[in-house]
Parts: sequence; C-alpha cells; structure tokens
Amino acid sequence: MIRGLVSKGNIVAHPSWTKDQTVIPVTIAYLRRSPCIPWSCPAKSPNATRSPVWPLAERRQNLASYSTRQKHEYRLQTIPNTVGILGARGVASDNSRKRGVSRQENAKDSNSDGNGSWRQKISPYARLMRIDRPIGSWLLFWPCGWSIALSAPAGCWPDPLMLGLFGVGAFVMRGAGCTINDLWDRDIDAKVERTKNRPLVAGDISQFDAFVFLAGQLGVGLTILLQLNWYSIVLGASSLGLIIVYPLMKRITYWPQLMLGATFNWGALLGWSATQGSVDWAACLPLYAAGVCWTIVYDTIYAHQDKVDDLLIGIKSTALRFGDSTKLWLSGFTVAMMGNLLAAGLVCDQSWPYYTSIGLIAAHLTHQVHSLNIHNPTDCASKFISNHQVGLILFVGIVLGTLYKRNVDERTKGSISSGGPTTGPLGAAVAGTRNIAV
Repeated sequence: MIRGLVSKGNIVAHPSWTKDQTVIPVTIAYLRRSPCIPWSCPAKSPNATRSPVWPLAERRQNLASYSTRQKHEYRLQTIPNTVGILGARGVASDNSRKRGVSRQENAKDSNSDGNGSWRQKISPYARLMRIDRPIGSWLLFWPCGWSIALSAPAGCWPDPLMLGLFGVGAFVMRGAGCTINDLWDRDIDAKVERTKNRPLVAGDISQFDAFVFLAGQLGVGLTILLQLNWYSIVLGASSLGLIIVYPLMKRITYWPQLMLGATFNWGALLGWSATQGSVDWAACLPLYAAGVCWTIVYDTIYAHQDKVDDLLIGIKSTALRFGDSTKLWLSGFTVAMMGNLLAAGLVCDQSWPYYTSIGLIAAHLTHQVHSLNIHNPTDCASKFISNHQVGLILFVGIVLGTLYKRNVDERTKGSISSGGPTTGPLGAAVAGTRNIAV
C-alpha cells in the first residue's frame, strides 16, 4: 500500500513512495464530496473488522459517531498503489476554474477587440483635447457669439450658420490649443499633481502621434476658416502665432493670462468680420478689451489651483503675481470689463436688454470675486466653471437688445409720420420737437 496525505483538497507525496509507482489521475470532486472510508475500520469492538462491502447504513452510523478529530484522521486514507501524486495534484490545482476564468478573460478581450478597442484607442486623444472638460470650448466660443450677435441688423437674429461654424471652430481650435500646450509643457505637467496623468505625460500617446493629431486638428480648423471671406481668413490665420506662443509665456512673464486673453478673445474681431466683411474697430475693440479683462479674471482664479506646484517648479502666473491681493486686482479687471461693454453697447446703439445683462454680469462677478477662497482648489475650480454663465448672459442680452432695437426704430418712424397734414418748415419743427420729447 502507498500512503498519501490529503491537505486542503490537495494530495501530497509521501516520502516512502518509489519511482515505479503508477500515476493515475483522480478527480478532486470525489475527495471533496465524500470522506474516504477505510477498508478496515474499528467497529464497536476493537478487534472487530469489516469487509469492504459492509452495509452503507452502518457506515453512516459509524461516521456519525466519530469525533471531528477522528473524521480528520480518517481523511488521511490508505490509497491503492494505482494512484499517484502527480495526477491528483494536477486535478487538485483546480485547472477547470482557471480555464473558466481564462475563457471569461478571453471573452472580454474579444469583446474589447470588437466594441471596446476603438474606445480605448480614441480615449487618450479625447483627453488630450479635453473633450471631458468642455468649459474651455465655451469660453473660446462666447466672444465669437457676442461679436456675431452684436453685428446683426436691428430686429434680426444672429446668423445661425455663422454661429454653427464658429461653434465647431471653437471646439476644434481649443483642442488644438490643448495639444500644443501639452507638447510644450509635458515636462512641467509631470511635476504638477493636477496634470501628471495627462496622455503625453502618462505615455498613452507618443510625441509623434500628438504631432500627427495636431496636424489633423489644424486641418479641420483651416477647412472651417476657408468658409469665411478673405478678410476673415487672413485675420483668423494671424491668430495662429498667439496660439503657438501662449504656452511659453508662463516661463517668461507673470502675465501669461494676458496672452491667453489676447488669444481666446480673437473671435470678438473675427465674428464681426465674418458677417460684415471687415471689422468695425469702434465697436470691436471695446468688446475685445472686455473679453481680455474677463479672461484675466477667470484664468487667475483657475491658476490658483496650481500655485503651490507652480511656485516649486518656477512657473509664473497672475495668481502668484497678485498673491493675497488677488480679489483687489480681480475687482479692478471686472470694472474695466464693465466699462468696455458699456462702450461697445453705446457704439452699437444697443437697447435696455443689453444693459440689463451687463448689470447681471456685474452682480455675478462681484459675488464670484467676493466669495472666492484662493486657498481652496475646489472652490477655485467651481468659480472658474461658473464663468460659462457670464458668457451666456451677455449673449442673450445682445440678442434681445438687437431684437428690441426694431421696436424703437418703428416707434421713432411712427412718431415722425404722425405729424399729419402739417407741412413746410413749421411741420418739420413740430416733428423734430416730438422726436426730442420721445
């Protein structure tokens, strides 16, 4: 007889086994489901023996009378010499479960090769152009929308085709700007807690792939730009230098937010030229300056999230430049923004809905600056995102103000024609007096 040991479902070799023993696989299912019953077992009498075929009922009765320790001892059974350890150990390792798990993993892999692979491939590129954070695209679009709406004739809605083109263009060019920024800053992003998992830093995208992707983004942006008139094409192409140079400014000056404002608000000039064929500088320059001041406000708030890391690695920003005086500086830029918006409205002969929107924006930014906690990154992030509402409020105000201008013009014409039969110099004088009164 060859003896083996069963321990936690496995059979281990006994030292007395010899090499000529035959190895026959056995299934662990038998070892687990039923205890091994000895071919010779002590009965009621110490000297009594049982044959291998003693009745099943009596075997169960004897098993019930065994103690727990005796049951454990009787699991260490005498196994016929036709059973060896290698086959039993191979079964006891539960390869069936492993094969089941591997089949499930293979199924998942096959699913990923089908439906999931394309998602895994495009995910790094989506994160590279910040699709998961659309706030940047909105902040780039709103100056374009303001300019398009402000250039619309009295009583007319803004051109929906132009709004659509500039919306897609803002989405694409913001993504291109993010790609350029990450290519410039991949060494810096690795040292900043908030940016260390970006695709280029994490190695999800190679530098060559990022350049190819950037070329595709710029190609789409150029296609959109070519839908405009030649004046706008030249004006739009001239902003590419700002897009490329902006990421370097944080290494040179404490005012990179000023350069970002000059870049992000180029649409305040381009939107007007796209609808009118040229830029009305008297209206567009105040609008552009207001946008630049607004960008300095919200991007300074944004920069306060990273000021600790920026200080350690030597990166400059208005957050570090303003320091504890941030609220005072932001209040000044808010006042400058409101003044320029008022100037743009006066040049464009805007009506009361426009000025009402300026009042709402002033209240919004005042509350934003007053309640800002520059030492709380979470609060800075939420305040930054809320600037999307500023752009929307002003856009709605411009649209409603332009629509309301038609009513004013019609009322003025009606008052002139209400002079009746009065003619000659006297009639003209009376009509002029009425117009002044109105």
